[in-house]
Amino acid sequence: MNEGDIRKYAALMAELGLTGLEVTENDRMVRLERTPAAAAAPARGSETVQVFAPQPVQPEEGVEVCSPMVGVFYAAPAENAEPFVKVGDRVRKGQTLCIVEAMKLMNEIMAEEDGEILEICAENGQVVDYGCRLFRLKRQS
Repeated sequence: MNEGDIRKYAALMAELGLTGLEVTENDRMVRLERTPAAAAAPARGSETVQVFAPQPVQPEEGVEVCSPMVGVFYAAPAENAEPFVKVGDRVRKGQTLCIVEAMKLMNEIMAEEDGEILEICAENGQVVDYGCRLFRLKRQS
């Protein structure tokens, strides 16, 4: 079983609203579990965790940058640091836009093309789902 298969099962879980899935294939077993959005535990004291599902595609200007995984969105490299990007910033292909923390790993999300930030669709510290829109970019011509 490869990473692509595991991602496919995780997406299926989210789509069907499942909290657990066990798959056995060629003498290998993988069990995936997640906390349902309604029962999410409070984070950092009294704050609540919101899970943002993928947003429906709307005919809007720009290119969407979506989360490749479930995790926590961070707009800056550290708590009191400046965000990686702001609305109106011009970005280059390969430039870091944000971090998505998944399973204690900090995953940098990078721009796949040159553009200008039109919208930041997630808030710092929020849980994002696979496929959730993080940014909207205007392509550079």
